[in-house]
Amino acid sequence: MGGGGSTRRVTFEADENENITVVKGVRLSDSVIDRMKEPSSPSSGRQHRGSAAVNDEELKRRIAEELALERARRDSEAQKRRLFGKLLERERISSNEHLTRAILRERAATEEERQKAQRYARQLEEKDRELRKHDAYYKEQLARLEERSAQFYKVTTEQYQKAADEVSARFK
Repeated sequence: MGGGGSTRRVTFEADENENITVVKGVRLSDSVIDRMKEPSSPSSGRQHRGSAAVNDEELKRRIAEELALERARRDSEAQKRRLFGKLLERERISSNEHLTRAILRERAATEEERQKAQRYARQLEEKDRELRKHDAYYKEQLARLEERSAQFYKVTTEQYQKAADEVSARFK
């Protein structure tokens, strides 16, 4: 990138005030044009037409340098954009992977909670059956005790009546 020479031909010429006019093929920034206008030697004033060939060569060299710098800058910016794009893509992929892992963890936790709830429901049903069984047993025992108590009461009442009748008959 930018290492090879350009095959594009650039034609330019100087006007009467020795300003540079690009005739075909290149766009130059204002800063490049300003630098091209600067005198390359410390002498001031108008230069001779004989040194115009040297200035043309110097000018061509400076333009080539400026074009190479501009091309390198564009290549660098394009590379930065590509790297930034790759970085964004990696971040997106990483974010998606993180989200996927979080979703899977949440699903696993939800499944675990569901299984735990089912286990507790089974335990609760088992306890309920056991309580019903105990309730039936104790009701049966209570019924037996009440029956026995009623029998004892009947027997006791009969014995009391009999004893009362005997005492009454004896002390009459």
